[in-house]
Amino acid sequence: MRAVFQICFVEPRIAGNTGSAIRLAAATGAHLHLVDPLFDLEDSKLRRAGLDYHDLAVVTVHEDLESAYAAFDGARVFAFTTSATRRYTDVAYEAGDVLMFGSEPTGLPDEVQHDPRVSDRLRLPMQPSRRSMNLASCASIAVYEAWRQQDFPGAV
Repeated sequence: MRAVFQICFVEPRIAGNTGSAIRLAAATGAHLHLVDPLFDLEDSKLRRAGLDYHDLAVVTVHEDLESAYAAFDGARVFAFTTSATRRYTDVAYEAGDVLMFGSEPTGLPDEVQHDPRVSDRLRLPMQPSRRSMNLASCASIAVYEAWRQQDFPGAV
């Protein structure tokens, strides 16, 4: 059975953000994909942010982006970037969609954003002259919009 939706962090750098994403995946039923290189997954900040949700989340670590794309099994991939013109609310999300985010200091590289396997580039609106928002916060906003559009399957 295909996950309600999928989250992909490409080369995340901050363990606490990834820990928060593990908790988000567990709470929403998303499948979290992490693309190497990564920090040590035994990092105390990762464990602390994920609390006791690690066993409740579906997390796959991929050695590279190619293996992540293979695991997406043809699902639509939405690359989140501050350089996009379309908003995340402009999409009608479908089961299995992938919400892809880049690393904290740099975001997604141009070649990833423009890869032909990326269905669309999306942005979260924010005030002018702001560089970016926290990675885990961005993922949460997008995931909850996708889940809301599907009427929160599996939620109580």
